[in-house]
Amino acid sequence: MEPKTITLVQESFEKVKPIAPAAAEIFYSKLFELDPQLKPLFPNSEEAMKVQGNKLMSMLGAAVAGLNNLDALIPVLKDLGKRHVEYKVEAFHYDTVGEALLGTLEAGLGDDFTSEVKEAWASVYGTMSSVMIEAAY
Repeated sequence: MEPKTITLVQESFEKVKPIAPAAAEIFYSKLFELDPQLKPLFPNSEEAMKVQGNKLMSMLGAAVAGLNNLDALIPVLKDLGKRHVEYKVEAFHYDTVGEALLGTLEAGLGDDFTSEVKEAWASVYGTMSSVMIEAAY
């Protein structure tokens, strides 16, 4: 992974951290809008979804921070991919998640979500999801 790609993702994620709860809400809203059939895979209470959103943002933060050490990050991603099978996640869901993630970043970052930042996030998500999918399926 290119150092510039990592830097763009890490720097842009720093701007998302202060709005993490709102970003998580935006993400799940976009995800369920893109594929309403995913909603049953998640908790149905508002409080439980807040907890889920915190988990999402924590994991995303850890993954973004871990981009500097892919050798350590890859086993974590593989385990995460395997766990998602237990949650009834299918390989094709990763595309929808990626689309929701990019849409969330666009909404959360506004003008800071440049085409270069979008390309960097798409690259990183593509790499991460490929590792998770390969390990799980």
